[in-house]
Amino acid sequence: MSLLRLTALFVVSAALAGAAERKPNLVLIMADDLGYETIGADGGTSYRTPVLDRLAATGVRFDQCYAQPLCTPTRVQLMTGLSNARNYIDFGNMDRDAVTFANLLKPAGYATCMVGKWQLGQEPTLPKKFGFDEHCLWWFLRRAERYKNPGLEINGVSKDWTNNEYGPDLLSDYALDFIQRKKDEPFFLYYAMTLTHDPYEATPDSPGYARADRKAAKRNGGSDKVRFRNFHDMVEYTDKLVGKVVARLEALGLRENTLVIFLGDNGTGRGTPSQMGDRLVLGGKGMPKDRGMHVPMIVNWPGAIGSGRVVNDLVDTTDFLPTLLDVAHVPLPQDIPFDGRSFLPQLRGERGQPREWIYSWYSPRQNNNKTITEFAFNRDFKLYRTGQFYDLRTDREEEHALKVSELSGETAAAAAQLQRALDRYKDARPARLEEPEPAAKKKRKQK
Repeated sequence: MSLLRLTALFVVSAALAGAAERKPNLVLIMADDLGYETIGADGGTSYRTPVLDRLAATGVRFDQCYAQPLCTPTRVQLMTGLSNARNYIDFGNMDRDAVTFANLLKPAGYATCMVGKWQLGQEPTLPKKFGFDEHCLWWFLRRAERYKNPGLEINGVSKDWTNNEYGPDLLSDYALDFIQRKKDEPFFLYYAMTLTHDPYEATPDSPGYARADRKAAKRNGGSDKVRFRNFHDMVEYTDKLVGKVVARLEALGLRENTLVIFLGDNGTGRGTPSQMGDRLVLGGKGMPKDRGMHVPMIVNWPGAIGSGRVVNDLVDTTDFLPTLLDVAHVPLPQDIPFDGRSFLPQLRGERGQPREWIYSWYSPRQNNNKTITEFAFNRDFKLYRTGQFYDLRTDREEEHALKVSELSGETAAAAAQLQRALDRYKDARPARLEEPEPAAKKKRKQK
């Protein structure tokens, strides 16, 4: 064999070895107000979701994933791997001392980007502080329009559109551009979609989009027929935008080395009707019940995990940070009391360490309401800190509380287990988060 041939083989082998050693890319996509009942792969029959259905068929679908009942609480848990009991401040903010998945992935060599809904505080330096090299955000320095003719912040610079541009398309374009620019290095894209949050407005694929009036789509404006028709279009547009990410990864030859995760941030908008065959499901956003917390979760990674599997293990939004770090071979810091656990073994078809229960500390604190709702649950039972106990097998809507003192056998054992889960978090709340609000903050709220 010629020296030239040997040299060529050496170069190719070295390139392949380098590719094999490269850390996997990470893409985490979270839809806004999209409950479990909306996705075809999960049994939803109201909307066409071919991209997500295909990702589920060629990847792993989790049918027991639960978020917090509302957006900011979920976002805080997702980004920090901690229960809201440990670091939640109030609606629209995140603890400035928080350490996020981007903070931990960036030192490991990842280019980091966040695209989409922020809603975590308005200081201009926050995205950088929380580990993101670049960002294209809605509800960051202000709360402008999110759909038609939106206002966004691109790396801290505010920009507005006025020619019927569609906000979700602009966010998608930035995400695709980031992938294109970072194709030769490991990247982490956190894509927090603005769809499908109300107001339910027409999408560019809806008839009459250019003429559509936003005011008619507000929460209390327009007929239910129009509102829910627009929601139908928004769900299908969400699927379309996920498809654009997948297509870009495929076009760049990155699919085999890219983990893609899709989930919802909480239940569908309150009262929004969807069908699962003959079963009607009304969106339960904001409710600490199954239809307010049960969300779709689909994971796809052609080069590393199985195809067409369904995992029944419980998953909580605190589990995503440790999983992403596990995939990236980044150790968890030992000085942070993470509440999540990696589900990477389950992605590989292994048993892993599945959860026995999920704990929730829910206190969105809107309108100065500081009420705390605490509970723990598993697939079959649920126990509140205040003592209400429910058999979810027959009472998913929690209409008939059972007396713990009257339970026996399996039910009593479940109540005892859930009580132990609650006891673990009895002293989890840091004292500094219970201090009175600064006078300046109170004054801002009163304006």
